[in-house]
Amino acid sequence: MTTSKKNTLITLVTLAVVTAVFLICQVGVNTGTAWMSSTLKGQLVNICAWIMMAVSLNLVVGISGELSLGHAGFMSIGAFTAIIIASWLKRGKGMDSSWLRFVISAVAAVGISGLLGFLIGIPVLRLRGDYLAIVTLAFGQIISNVIRLLYVTVETDTGALHMALKIGTGTPKLAGKDIIKGAQGASRMPQDSTFVIGFILVIITLVVVFNLTNSRSGRAIKAIRDNRIAAEAMGLKVTKYKLMAFVTGSALAGLAGALYGLNQSSLQAGFFEYNKSIEVLVYVVLGGIGTIPGSIVSATALTILPEVLRAFSEYRMLIYAVFLILVMILTNNPLTRTFFRSLRTRIFGRTDEEKRRDRL
Repeated sequence: MTTSKKNTLITLVTLAVVTAVFLICQVGVNTGTAWMSSTLKGQLVNICAWIMMAVSLNLVVGISGELSLGHAGFMSIGAFTAIIIASWLKRGKGMDSSWLRFVISAVAAVGISGLLGFLIGIPVLRLRGDYLAIVTLAFGQIISNVIRLLYVTVETDTGALHMALKIGTGTPKLAGKDIIKGAQGASRMPQDSTFVIGFILVIITLVVVFNLTNSRSGRAIKAIRDNRIAAEAMGLKVTKYKLMAFVTGSALAGLAGALYGLNQSSLQAGFFEYNKSIEVLVYVVLGGIGTIPGSIVSATALTILPEVLRAFSEYRMLIYAVFLILVMILTNNPLTRTFFRSLRTRIFGRTDEEKRRDRL
């Protein structure tokens, strides 16, 4: 089986499995079956958001080979942008359609997150290794602190939107009803996100990432990741392709933030600090760096697991940590890797690269 056919097969199988799982969960929600508990039902939209985050970060870390520790910062930008737009449309403009509100809010979230990713990526992506990780980590903290100082209100009669940053000790006095109130965050925003919307956005994310990685630009990005000097010698524009992956990942993180933010009753900037970026990075590493289906499985499992372990009370996070350690040990075991490699070969066949390596 050629590499292109194998990539197409993996894409189609992944989309088919995600669709099948969605249909099963949707049937469980509609029929109220016993396995679809209220806790799991409440986690469905969040699972979709974290899948999008893991896949988009895997594009940056796994496909592009750049360590970013500020991915949660782009998610927070998308979340609070969507909250502001959706609240303004509902309270200020009287828009009753939740679908239309979500679409407009999501487009704004993607645009602003992608734009900031572009502006930050131009100077940042010239750095390498630890320096890039430190700068992106600092970016995430800066975004979190700026949102803590942000006050946004909307006037219900005129539809006017007011914004101000807290400077010094005084609190800004703005007319209208609060949307974002500084460190207290956002509250009473429209909960426009649904599981159906989450599924659609997951499919969009997968299609975008798979198309990029399997395209000519994706092959260039992988070549730069594997050997930057050789790629430059072949005439590839390193900054261009790295920026392409970084901006795409940033925009998709903003889209995930819009989905997550419009599913909450209240949200604070502190939720998106560096710990959340590390958590998403764990999803990527656990599922396999550069492996998109693995990110889906790990994000789903690690989102559900803490809720499943809630019955163990104070031992819940201890069991969660032990589980992570055991999984990492098993996945790095030579016997386990050989088993999964042989299983993959039986299902998808040998790639052209593996055949050439054997002939050599």
